[in-house]
Amino acid sequence: MIRVAVVDDQDLVRAGFLLLLGSAAGIEVVGEAGDGLEAIALCRRTAPDVVLMDVRMPHLDGLSATRTILVDPACADTRVIVLTTFDDDEVVLEALRSGASGFLLKDTRPAQLLEAIEVVAAGEALLHPRVTRRLIEQLAALPPRTRAPEDHLTGRELDVLLTVARGLSNQEIAAELHLGYGTVKTHVSNLLTKLDCRDRAQLVMYAYEAGHAVPGGP
Repeated sequence: MIRVAVVDDQDLVRAGFLLLLGSAAGIEVVGEAGDGLEAIALCRRTAPDVVLMDVRMPHLDGLSATRTILVDPACADTRVIVLTTFDDDEVVLEALRSGASGFLLKDTRPAQLLEAIEVVAAGEALLHPRVTRRLIEQLAALPPRTRAPEDHLTGRELDVLLTVARGLSNQEIAAELHLGYGTVKTHVSNLLTKLDCRDRAQLVMYAYEAGHAVPGGP
């Protein structure tokens, strides 16, 4: 069972999510919260696998709550999907920098939301298709940040990092680099460990901020 917490300041929205999740096989709702402070307390108490997190809420916003939750040892295995009605590039960037593993707009279809929960619970990252390309373009336009030397990465790991930064799936990376699917998964896992990233979303951030990736690059 995937254990899910629902965080949104609108009662009607929360009720809709609870109804959808309650009827889905393989998902258990562990609780709900109406603001960021309640969300932190809920996650510390229940340690959910996935949190559906609204952005704009009273008392404490969803991105601040996400940062607090994801550094809490009690929530070491918790992953966050940020949900918002606002198609805002800056919000997407800040959500990923806060450690969110997914970003979806609230007009996402129910089946897509359920799939997103499964994907993120499995350790992958997921972005709404409408924002993915613009996000990569924005990341590529940022000046590189100072990073530690990466001599500990192999040449093949750097190749995989670049393809992850372009938004390719493991299957697509395997085809492009002529590697086995299992080999790609191993490389991605090694990158997550070596670069201290929680998931693929943070690998994308790392690649662009370190100056490795350029839009449309190989």
